[in-house]
Amino acid sequence: MTTILKSNKLIAKINHKGAELQSLKNEDEKEFIWNGNPAFWGKYSPVLFPIVGTLKNNEYFYNDKKYSLNRHGFARDMDFELIAKKDSKALFSLVNNVTTLNVYPFEFELLLEYELTDNSLIINFKVINKNQFSMPFSIGAHPAFALSGQFENYSLDFEFSEELIRFELENDLLSNVTNSIPRNENNVTLHYDLFEKDALVFKKIKSKKITLLENKKPFLCVRFDGFPSLGIWTKPKAPFICIEPWQGYADTTSNSGNILEKEGIKIIEANEIFELEYSITLL
Repeated sequence: MTTILKSNKLIAKINHKGAELQSLKNEDEKEFIWNGNPAFWGKYSPVLFPIVGTLKNNEYFYNDKKYSLNRHGFARDMDFELIAKKDSKALFSLVNNVTTLNVYPFEFELLLEYELTDNSLIINFKVINKNQFSMPFSIGAHPAFALSGQFENYSLDFEFSEELIRFELENDLLSNVTNSIPRNENNVTLHYDLFEKDALVFKKIKSKKITLLENKKPFLCVRFDGFPSLGIWTKPKAPFICIEPWQGYADTTSNSGNILEKEGIKIIEANEIFELEYSITLL
């Protein structure tokens, strides 16, 4: 089941499974979201919760009990309930259930709101801790943007001219090996060699706005105030690029397994609400 949002300039489609954005078109009906072709990657813009990335051995410990969670958590594979809808705005909810409690022993509500405003789509996350004790989690976005033509024709303009320190992945976990991404001031030219060792993972990044350019012409901007971390990813020869705002990231190779000690984890207190948002603006 899907929900369609419309404004004067944009049309968005959200699948209730995973509350996943599957389409974002401008007034000329140009598509900006990857088409989910499984030959490369069969998703569009999954929501990552209650973890981002991979856990060491796909497991963690809480109160001395072992739990298993697959990469990026379960939210992307679960049906959300549409609880409010207007022409240009929709609110989706996921609440804990028997299935989630078996792998994540916390009562929660995850709210996702999509709103079209002028040339932007704003995606708001709310995580509600419904327990009488603190709750650890990570949350992230994973939008994939469709590219046409040569991959090397595209580049990313970061908000600031900063050194981009990438943490390399080792068996899907973050190693201590780092390197600096080649750039021209605040611009990084895309080429597949950048992703030979999987995603570019930045644990901390000053820039909170990234502009995607084709042949030096800006056509899309992602803003992610409040998200401390960032992933950028594609598959070999795939015609898309993912710009992924994260609150948290994969386990490190030296991780203890204790979820409360997990690097990058967010912990909120009983009945607390954690909120943050990002936006996609078509230029």
